[in-house]
Amino acid sequence: MKKYFLVALIITIGCQSKKTPADLIIKGGTIYTMDDRNSVVEAVAVKADTILFAGTLAETKKYQNEKTNLIDLAGATMTPGFIESHGHIMGLGYNELNLDLMSIKNYDELVQKVKEAVAKAQPGQWILGRGWHQDKWDTKPEKIVKGFQTHDKLSEVSPNNPVFLRHASGHAGFANAKAMQIAGVNQLSVEKLESNLGEGGEIIRDKLGNPTGIFNERAQGLIGKYIPDNTAESDGKALELAMEACARNGITGFHDAGASRENIALFKKFRSEDKLKSRLYVMITGFDRKLINEWYSQGPEIDPRGVTIRSIKLNCDGALGSRGAWLLEPYTDRPEFYGMATLPMDTVLKTSRDALNYGFQVCSHAIGDRANREILNRYEIAFEENPTKIDHRFRIEHAQHLHPDDIPRFGKLGVIAAMQAIHLSSDRPWAIERLGEKRIKEGAYMWQSLLKTGAKVINGTDVPVEPINPLASFYASVTRMTLKGEPEGGYEPDEKMTREQALRSYTLDAAYGAFEEKIKGSIVPGKLADFTVFSQDIMKIPARDLLKTEVVMTVLGGKKVFEKK
Repeated sequence: MKKYFLVALIITIGCQSKKTPADLIIKGGTIYTMDDRNSVVEAVAVKADTILFAGTLAETKKYQNEKTNLIDLAGATMTPGFIESHGHIMGLGYNELNLDLMSIKNYDELVQKVKEAVAKAQPGQWILGRGWHQDKWDTKPEKIVKGFQTHDKLSEVSPNNPVFLRHASGHAGFANAKAMQIAGVNQLSVEKLESNLGEGGEIIRDKLGNPTGIFNERAQGLIGKYIPDNTAESDGKALELAMEACARNGITGFHDAGASRENIALFKKFRSEDKLKSRLYVMITGFDRKLINEWYSQGPEIDPRGVTIRSIKLNCDGALGSRGAWLLEPYTDRPEFYGMATLPMDTVLKTSRDALNYGFQVCSHAIGDRANREILNRYEIAFEENPTKIDHRFRIEHAQHLHPDDIPRFGKLGVIAAMQAIHLSSDRPWAIERLGEKRIKEGAYMWQSLLKTGAKVINGTDVPVEPINPLASFYASVTRMTLKGEPEGGYEPDEKMTREQALRSYTLDAAYGAFEEKIKGSIVPGKLADFTVFSQDIMKIPARDLLKTEVVMTVLGGKKVFEKK
């Protein structure tokens, strides 16, 4: 009997020592897993596109054979693949095709960029761009109306070419005289055109009633409908450029905030052709009710390896930069103005009810405190009417400025705050002009307060509103300083995230925001082998060095999609 037992024990030990051979082993650096039971490991083994093992180097070697590929991190730091929780993938691509105005320092530089573009264009050709932000300029224009520049200088350098330049936020646009002429916008027509916009649009006019070239929120459509449609060729090129940008920046997952029918078809085409370099979680645009109803009929489409479609994006107010964010009290620097709702709240309620019934998530854009409150109210009504729908994971995109009374409601209702920490670095220096000190300190960029309610806070950049670089947003999360390192100690420092919280917001919690935490967001066996590799240890280096850190490698499903040369 003892002999048989010994033989059985030997066979058992022999079977245990034989491990499934790995296709890839990554070692030689610090590896943060976001697994509470095994937070830092020495090596990771991968089979096909899935993590096989994460642990000690000695144990990992048991998964190695002569066919296993090896990646030596050479002292670099690896984390789960970073997930952009709120961006615009086509906007990212088109920002590389059109005029990129994100880095201009003043109005004169904007005019110069357009002048150079006009020199290369044919007469009548549209000049398009995005990224300007008047509150970030180092000098103010000579002429300002309601906080914005006027079109005079722009029109002087582009008399024969219509020009339309979108604000960095995407919530306002700047047109020259030629574009307004084509659209029939002038002193005589402007009042009638604005009255026909319905809720949520404004044409900025001077004291004489002349349009200044600034079109706020829905008023942008007055110009936009005359801009030639994108072509299938340009869309394909834009998505290709966006995929390359994601890979360069360590982004292995991307939550696309508002996709059209054409966008979705293109995403699926890229998936079928194996051209995706970042996995897409897609929000159907709320502007196309027919499209939403079609998806209600067919139900969610879940493909965590490629393109998942199970949420709806609603645009409910504007941005602080354009004074379109919907506030409970008027703007400090425009006392008669409260911003605006850009969607009826009845639509938010109906969409919330329908989405719960059909198995879809709702993701509502809200920046101002009134917009956030009104949306939370509608969500709460829908939740109370559907008590059996527990795991809804409804989101508020941005949640940038909250009334203190509404902060606890995120945790109580289970509403996810999809926030972009980089907005604090970019906006906080001038946002105080919009809201005043009290409202800023009590309710703006309240990351730690939200986390303490039990709410999930997920991170991103809102690209192309900000560059897609996740390190800038990670830096903002843990310092609450501008990218110039100001002020010392950060704005409202009690609201900083810890480094672990910041990493979770870009990985495991970001995956949770897409119902994907069981397959993404941490380095544990059975999950997808998506990794971001940084040149420095982002969890330990001095904060000032975070902005000097680079993405040196991006791995998607066990394959390198980017490596810095």
